[in-house]
Amino acid sequence: LTCRPTSLPGVEHRVAAVRRTAQTHKCHMYLLLLCNTSIFTLFSESIYSAALKGRNSEDQRMGAQATSAKPHLNLRPAGNACLEEEYRSPWNSSNVPQQVFHSVKMWNAVNKFHVPYKRRRQKFFKSRDELQREVEERVALRTVRAGDGPFSGDDWDAFLPKKDLRELLGPMKRCAVVMSSGSMRDSSLGSQIDEHDAVIRFNAAPTKGFSADVGNKTTLRLINSQVNCANAKFLSNPLYHTGVLIVWDPAPYSRDLYAWYKKPDFNFFPKYKEYRKAHPEQPFYILSPSVQWDLWDVIQENSETDIQPNPPSSGMLGITVMMSLCEEITIYEFLPSRRRSDLCYYFKGHINKQCTIGHYHPLTFEKMLIKRLNRGHNCDIHDFGKVSLCGYSRPTSCVLNVNSCIMGNNVKPLCV
Repeated sequence: LTCRPTSLPGVEHRVAAVRRTAQTHKCHMYLLLLCNTSIFTLFSESIYSAALKGRNSEDQRMGAQATSAKPHLNLRPAGNACLEEEYRSPWNSSNVPQQVFHSVKMWNAVNKFHVPYKRRRQKFFKSRDELQREVEERVALRTVRAGDGPFSGDDWDAFLPKKDLRELLGPMKRCAVVMSSGSMRDSSLGSQIDEHDAVIRFNAAPTKGFSADVGNKTTLRLINSQVNCANAKFLSNPLYHTGVLIVWDPAPYSRDLYAWYKKPDFNFFPKYKEYRKAHPEQPFYILSPSVQWDLWDVIQENSETDIQPNPPSSGMLGITVMMSLCEEITIYEFLPSRRRSDLCYYFKGHINKQCTIGHYHPLTFEKMLIKRLNRGHNCDIHDFGKVSLCGYSRPTSCVLNVNSCIMGNNVKPLCV
């Protein structure tokens, strides 16, 4: 079965059309090759096997149509699960779990942050590069600076950093974003992670005792205000004395600094000042509320349905931070690998499926956006939980040797 190129407006619609065609012809799908504007070839089981293994008997049985349907790429064996992951993964909008829709409905009724009920959506499905440009243009990395709204006067001027993050860290080429998920366990990715120029970690995620899987290097640590407020050992724990600290707190959708300062989600401001007094040499930034909601707008407008009216997760915010600072970014276990489990953290025993698909945060929709931005291959996601992105400093196309990736060679994306 060969599918002709189509100009349908979105990949999701194209996939649906091909699925209907496949069902009509009673074909089992192994692989769908997508590009920004076309669908190439859909192989049935016997055609796919014949193309790879040269089974003359299969060619004869299928006739001329089968022999003419040769693959454009030198493909992995049909049994490789990473080639089928596209259809089983919830990171396609057609597979969003029902629990997520229930969460969206519940949080829309609450609407704590006063998100507008009437929401914009893109009129067409954007290509990867178009989506990359949109994120770059609309989601700028901002931290609270002395003199911003209520953060004025000598009181705040003594505590807020004078340099912005780019000045402090300088240009960085290859960066790693290491999630805290349980699927990092037994990954043996530690040495690979430490090879990056910079590594960002989240909240209370440790390296000690887990370095074989998550590495040792920590350049930045993004923490939510709940960790800052609730952790009695925050001031003394050496975990929070390494790398650059960035704290964020859910704020009103309006981005109004005065409203946020008057009523933060967790009042971390006193603890922030206390920490800065105790550790004045430790770089410690406050992420501007505009970042979380500018990012939320992009996620919502590029999703087919309403998403939770709550800020993005720490993981998604951390990805955005590193896209702003680095040329190339590798994300580990944001899109889960074959090690996927309901274990929330690699360093704790807490089990909950919502840690993967989201409940409070629009996590499923964040992951769909990252899947669309990915410069790597499904095989990297399935085998290693790795997603490859280009940073803002390399805004044009990334080139990837698709043949080599599918053949299993260790090919890295090149941002050019």
